[in-house]
Amino acid sequence: MEGEDGKQQPQLVLAHKLFLLTQNDVDDIEKVRLRDEVFNFIVENDMAPLYETLVANKVLNLDQKALDSMRAKIDDELKKLDEKIADAEENLGESEVREAHLAKSLFYIRIGDKEKALEQLKVTESKTVAVGQKMDLVFYTLQIGFFHMDFDLISKSIDKAKNLFEEGGDWERKNRLKVYEGLYCMSTRNFNKAASLFLDSISTFTTYELFPYDTFIFYTVLTSIISLDRVSLKQKVVDAPEILTVIGKIPYLSDFLNSLYDCHYKSFFTAFAGLTKHIKLDRYLHPHFRYYMREVRTVVYSQFLESYKSVTIEAMAKALGVTVDFIDLELSRFIAAGKLHCKIDKVAGVLETNRPDAKNALYQATIKQGDFLLNRIQKLSRVIDL
Repeated sequence: MEGEDGKQQPQLVLAHKLFLLTQNDVDDIEKVRLRDEVFNFIVENDMAPLYETLVANKVLNLDQKALDSMRAKIDDELKKLDEKIADAEENLGESEVREAHLAKSLFYIRIGDKEKALEQLKVTESKTVAVGQKMDLVFYTLQIGFFHMDFDLISKSIDKAKNLFEEGGDWERKNRLKVYEGLYCMSTRNFNKAASLFLDSISTFTTYELFPYDTFIFYTVLTSIISLDRVSLKQKVVDAPEILTVIGKIPYLSDFLNSLYDCHYKSFFTAFAGLTKHIKLDRYLHPHFRYYMREVRTVVYSQFLESYKSVTIEAMAKALGVTVDFIDLELSRFIAAGKLHCKIDKVAGVLETNRPDAKNALYQATIKQGDFLLNRIQKLSRVIDL
């Protein structure tokens, strides 16, 4: 169901609370409060199918009386919805029939019955002619996908939406789809594409059913920092008026962005430490927490070393506000992984940068691929000779 009056879709709020219940970083007292909120929301919305799953997974305790009550209410509501569908099919027009089927789809979404909701949405789609209304059904499907983190369903729905746009469709829905696709890309570790889609949607954001605008800016800044070069970051993020109006409301985010651009590395790492819990406790970013931490540090170290042909390890450690041993260990890992183009002179305590020449790198890659191709041809020729 779409977020009304700029509000986040309630089921996605519930999904975040369920995620927090599984995290060790959340205090036990906080988990008690979250469990009560989850249980009350489930009972209030008659979410018996979801409740049974949560009880089976030992997230919630079984309250048989509450479960029986929810089942009874679901049966009554389905009976009424089926009567409305039958009445519409007998006495009313195609538009009313579609609306009756849509109401049943939204009911299944509300109670958290994924399979029946998807099945009913397909039935509703078969009764739908307008491209815009078909797009709305795809958005409902996408919301189900994000609730269950079903990336296969999300990917197929995004492709379906793009095909629908070839038939027509308004700009408002096209812009909304960019945010959905951006969230999907971010959730599947495609941060470059996510940043591009989010930046395209900054001035046209209306997708409040997914998350508030503050959260959208948070995602935009995080993905942009590891995706854009300094010039693009300045133009599209640091100086963007839409970001400047909101960034101060999000703890540590302004320092995180501006200290990186201004090369104030001590302030950057202080802000980064403050943001880590926020990133770790985000259900979309949590699986990529360690990866993101590495990518951000790569950006910082690369930016620092860009200014030097050689620099002492001690000077770099001092600039970053860390110990010499820490930076020595960090850099050795990043160099071995091919993330940084420099070498460590341990005896002299110096870092020497060796930035790769683009033409030389292309030449080396061509030779490597050529050798591989020749080896494959030789192996193939032996098989043919036999």
